[in-house]
Amino acid sequence: MIQIGDKIVSQDIFDVLFACDYAACKGACCVEGDSGAPLDPGEADQLRKYLPLVEHLLSPQAKAIIAEQGVSYFDEDGDEVTSIVHGKDCVFTTYDEHGNCRCAYEMIYYEGKSDFIKPISCQLYPIRLTRYKDFTAVNYHKWSICKCALKRGKQLQLPVYKFLEGPLTRAFGEEWYAQLEDVARLLQEEQLET
Repeated sequence: MIQIGDKIVSQDIFDVLFACDYAACKGACCVEGDSGAPLDPGEADQLRKYLPLVEHLLSPQAKAIIAEQGVSYFDEDGDEVTSIVHGKDCVFTTYDEHGNCRCAYEMIYYEGKSDFIKPISCQLYPIRLTRYKDFTAVNYHKWSICKCALKRGKQLQLPVYKFLEGPLTRAFGEEWYAQLEDVARLLQEEQLET
């Protein structure tokens, strides 16, 4: 574990090679799991704010869930997460004619209709954040549905932290990310010396 500011970073984000292979997985992380996407404080407000812009993209089942319980709920661990359909699909998941998943919020973001791309936990995946009183743990989450991303990451020789440069910068700022890169260089130098 490496400390950068008040973040404790797992060695895995430097060592694991990872690059999403959307053509292979079709966005499975939006529809697999036992609860919705974790939300940071204020993100449910963003989801509600832009809901009118994405409603037309959502399934009738998703709209019914949102009408009944809202855009989010608190899971068994007490964490606020996005609402889900069929016990697993995020309510904001859309499908194209080939069965590929996309986030409705991400779609309107890239259309220039919103300044909110999607919850940071979604954008940071496969990194998961755990917030404690004095620090935030930054860990790599291993999941079998991402085997294709490990294969592609290996082909590209792309470590997790480089693949997620944009989301990590969004989450913690440019200065923090620059420090992360400095640590990565030092670790690489140490490996070359051994």
